[in-house]
Amino acid sequence: MKKPMLYIFAGLPGSGKTTLSQLMARRLGIMHLRIDTFEQGLRDLCDINPTGQGYELAYRIATDNLMLGQDVIADSCNPIQLSRDAWQHVAIEAGANFRNIEVCCSDADVHKLRVETRRSTVSGLKLPGWQAVVEREYHPWTDTYISIDTAGQAPQESLQILLSRLDLN
Repeated sequence: MKKPMLYIFAGLPGSGKTTLSQLMARRLGIMHLRIDTFEQGLRDLCDINPTGQGYELAYRIATDNLMLGQDVIADSCNPIQLSRDAWQHVAIEAGANFRNIEVCCSDADVHKLRVETRRSTVSGLKLPGWQAVVEREYHPWTDTYISIDTAGQAPQESLQILLSRLDLN
């Protein structure tokens, strides 16, 4: 039996990671877990300002589904080694494989325009402005990962490149 796969997405807000990860989830028919949804849900339902609890809930749901043999996409900024290690640990503990995927937009003008003009698809979620994105803590990768640069191409083109690099075409 094939081991389930955890696709661990990362990238700054506005880089295109949610668009790309959702396209991939639709194309492959797999579960998509978005940290923004978990964190906004905690704000709305529990009246707390999450500082890691959204990730912790997503880890548990990902584990449950990986253990059922389901592939899962984890969509989050995933900006530091601690969260990257935690996602990888989820896969290992569930007996799954994992692939790290970093989404970036190398054209700063395009990235800024995306950040300044996008609308939230999560009800109540306040999106960060450009200054917050630029100042966000984001560590370089130390693990093996696939990099997808979304600048200068349509989301479907980025998806085709990603699927090709994952050998899923």
